[in-house]
Amino acid sequence: MAELGFLGLGAMGAPMASRLIQAGHQVTVWNRTRSRAETFQGRAVIADTPADAARGVEAVITMLATPDALSEVLFGDHGVSAGIQPGATLIDMSTVGPDHVLEVARSLPEGVELIDTPVLGGVANATDGTLQIFVGASQASFARCRELLAPTGTPIHLGPTGAGAAMKLVANATLAGLMSLVGEALALADGFGLDQQRVIAALLDSPIGPALSRKLDKIQSDHHVPSFRLSLMRKDLGLVLQAAERRGVDLTLVKDAAGWIEQAEQQGLGGLDYSAVVAQIRGRTARG
Repeated sequence: MAELGFLGLGAMGAPMASRLIQAGHQVTVWNRTRSRAETFQGRAVIADTPADAARGVEAVITMLATPDALSEVLFGDHGVSAGIQPGATLIDMSTVGPDHVLEVARSLPEGVELIDTPVLGGVANATDGTLQIFVGASQASFARCRELLAPTGTPIHLGPTGAGAAMKLVANATLAGLMSLVGEALALADGFGLDQQRVIAALLDSPIGPALSRKLDKIQSDHHVPSFRLSLMRKDLGLVLQAAERRGVDLTLVKDAAGWIEQAEQQGLGGLDYSAVVAQIRGRTARG
């Protein structure tokens, strides 16, 4: 079993850290809001700073909300870089995009390797260990981290450092586009005065059926209890569009989806599941 540091105990990070502890790893946890770390009392060591969480462990795992948050935790006062030792590995499971991942990799202390491992799935997947884990690393490094990450989900090797982060943006662009398409399709059906249940039954057998079925209860009830917050999807789409622009890729449909998501956030839906964009498009009231 490994000695690990785990930083970032939000809705996703907390159950992921719990699964690593249940698998027998010795885990030191840290969170900006200390009360979240204190829920691990008796199960893990609670660190006062990111540097303390990184000191003396084999790998540091980060699960943070934004690129700025990751940089602050890694390189700010008492950050990970002040405690992590040569030979240790930084495993970043945040969604920050490949450009930021590569920038971080260049900035780490000598002898510290970065593996990018963003995840696809919601809180339920984090809790039961069924996340998809997109890994950017050398083949040898993937082989080393695969067993370590297994309690949290299924690691999938996408290529060298940055490839995992890139695949996560591809996946989230797809999810946002499909959910916006579901919203527009149902809005059109509303305009025709069609019965919602009959429309949904027909669409479940269409190409957008899988996207609709995953969020069916939320869409039918307009209760969008968050599994993946709309505000985080808005952040991720910003990363998608920024990365695409740098590479000369025009993403017309993704831009439209980002517009819908941004409108929903401006209407106060940022704390709900990203499927609340369907209610926003349809002019319905989304609730938590």
